[in-house]
Amino acid sequence: MSSTRTNYWAEVVVDSALAVLLIHEGWRRHTGGALTATLAILLGLFAFSFVEYFFHRWMFHTRVPLFAEGHRLHHERPLGYDSLPFFLPGAVLLTLTGLGVLILPVGFALLLMGAVTLGYIVYGLSHFTIHHVRFKQPLLRRWAAGHHVHHYHPDSNFGLTTPLWDVLLGTRYVRRPRKR
Repeated sequence: MSSTRTNYWAEVVVDSALAVLLIHEGWRRHTGGALTATLAILLGLFAFSFVEYFFHRWMFHTRVPLFAEGHRLHHERPLGYDSLPFFLPGAVLLTLTGLGVLILPVGFALLLMGAVTLGYIVYGLSHFTIHHVRFKQPLLRRWAAGHHVHHYHPDSNFGLTTPLWDVLLGTRYVRRPRKR
């Protein structure tokens, strides 16, 4: 784990460059039409939404020290810059891209993993923004509140970019009426 601002923003830059490269190369090498290219991108974003939920629920909130310790620090210091070493997510994403290329058409695999990488970037920036910005717009306030609730009820609201998996898997926080 790293807690430096420099590491955090270096990861954003590295991952953004990787997403652009993968999507660009995927589009260039894709042999299908625009519809299948768009499908690959949408599928990658959808897949990442589940990966985000999976890791947050079943890895970060477990006793696996590698994941749980860093996430515990985030719950203790939500304004901190706790993150993985800047090169690690990119290395993992490139490895997964290599595996994808082995089983899928190259262009499709690159587009898919470019979208997964983009989802990861959106997740990271969204998470940072939720903790560092006080929104005035009601829709954005509700969106941020969904994650802030997780910090008070850590067994709920694992999805940050979307509540989809919390709703489907029954972990969406529902306020219960007060007993009188």
